[in-house]
Amino acid sequence: MSFQAYLDNIEEKTGRTPRQFIDEATTRGYGPGTKAGEIVTWLAEDYGLGRGHAMALVHVITKGPKIDAKHVGTGTTHSDASDTQWLEGKASKPASG
Repeated sequence: MSFQAYLDNIEEKTGRTPRQFIDEATTRGYGPGTKAGEIVTWLAEDYGLGRGHAMALVHVITKGPKIDAKHVGTGTTHSDASDTQWLEGKASKPASG
């Protein structure tokens, strides 16, 4: 599953966009420098997310939407179309991404 597919799947499961999770994380004081375990625990307790999905959100909460270019266009299971993840929700995603 690609990084973007994880984020889209989280939205399907919770009804919340990645941006909404980032905003809530910010109000909780989570951001760059926050330990992953704190965020994973919050997401598991409040939203029932497993570790893999939670870690996708940990990345965008602590590092932003960019991923390493080595994951782009590889044609593998985890390949993404872009090095920048869409955080505003599936319904508003441009047709190309």
